[in-house]
Amino acid sequence: MSSAVTSRDPHETTATLAAYLGRRLGALQVTIGDLTLPKAGFSNETILGRADWTDGDGAHTKEFVLRIQPTGHQLFVTPDAIRQAQVVSALAGLVPVPHVWLTEPDPTVFGAPFYLMDRTHGRVPPDVPTFHKKGWVAELPERQQRAVHENGLRELVRLHGITDLAPFQFLDTPGDGTTALERYVHHIHRWYEWCAPVRVHAPEVIDRAMEFALSEMPTDDTGGIVWGDARMGNIMFADDLSVAAMFDWEGATLGPPEIDVAWWVLFDEFLCESRGATRLPGIAGRQEFFDRYEQLGGRSLRSIDYYSVLGGLVLSIINSRLADLLVKSGASEPAVAAKFVTWVTDITARHLDALG
Repeated sequence: MSSAVTSRDPHETTATLAAYLGRRLGALQVTIGDLTLPKAGFSNETILGRADWTDGDGAHTKEFVLRIQPTGHQLFVTPDAIRQAQVVSALAGLVPVPHVWLTEPDPTVFGAPFYLMDRTHGRVPPDVPTFHKKGWVAELPERQQRAVHENGLRELVRLHGITDLAPFQFLDTPGDGTTALERYVHHIHRWYEWCAPVRVHAPEVIDRAMEFALSEMPTDDTGGIVWGDARMGNIMFADDLSVAAMFDWEGATLGPPEIDVAWWVLFDEFLCESRGATRLPGIAGRQEFFDRYEQLGGRSLRSIDYYSVLGGLVLSIINSRLADLLVKSGASEPAVAAKFVTWVTDITARHLDALG
């Protein structure tokens, strides 16, 4: 789903970061090495590297991930790198997340706010090509595929089990509505309207899903932590297949856990069945995932069909914007980019039809 969006000059980036860290750390000398600009999504610029510096306490080395807030290519209405760092910092010790090293709201350094995290090592199930077809997960025996999937699901349940929400009130979606769900759906509606110029692929399905999301909203006053992009591709697994890190918290909010549960299944269908792939034997399908989540979480899922349509709506909006960006950046032909939308709208239409 992603394509390289970082076009920064590596030498200039190295010099800028070395100078910044020198000031920020009070270091006598900073050297930046192993700088790489990997292919990444449009939600952030991501740069990897290693910093070596000397200060009054001696010599130090740190591998880092630099994430810079996007400017001209954002997927979200109001991208906020500092908020992302705040989410990760608040979750530290509760679920596996990288350690946030430094945050910088001043846009003058790199042209936008940014933050630095300690780099975590491990393996991530790929989106392209889908892990159902190729890659390290597909090469595992079924028993270990199940372990990978189960470990990821357990951490999602752990996230949703956090009961002390005082440190997370900043996640609540601003705007109208008496419940977190109402405020979230109204935010999606604003996002839907913002993306009107790029809603050109299967717009009738997206419009129908938006109308359904507003008119059929359940009276759910649950307000727990929602990841916002809960899926296998946002989890890094250690060599023993345990979860090393959960990342990409741009869409984090407060609301019913069903938002995440439906999204996980939707995105997996998007990567598998919608592309004609055969589901790996160790990766749970839709109903099996729902059943296992209920077993581990100790609660029944409510109105999950509604949240499946809501997830399809959100992913259709995101992919409409993504398709436009891919074409404008020259990273994709229009017909190929359009499939990112229609793969999702086909799933969404099926859910809507099933609901009448």
